[in-house]
Amino acid sequence: MKELIETIVKPLVDHPEEVTVSENSDDRNITYFLTVNKEDMGKVIGKQGRVIKAIRTVVYAAGTGHNKRIHLEINE
Repeated sequence: MKELIETIVKPLVDHPEEVTVSENSDDRNITYFLTVNKEDMGKVIGKQGRVIKAIRTVVYAAGTGHNKRIHLEINE
């Protein structure tokens, strides 16, 4: 799943080498934390959050095979 998130985000940003994804998991949830350069934050979020909403939709759809809830958060 980390690779999927990186594959989606890296073409959107000006500093793809600074894109990192970390994972935190417990019994019921998997949370992915996306970190990008401050200059690229607006590109990842998009106008009115449309880009990050679309990314989350793809990630959630890809994770339907897991029996856990998947969350994607952006770190500043």
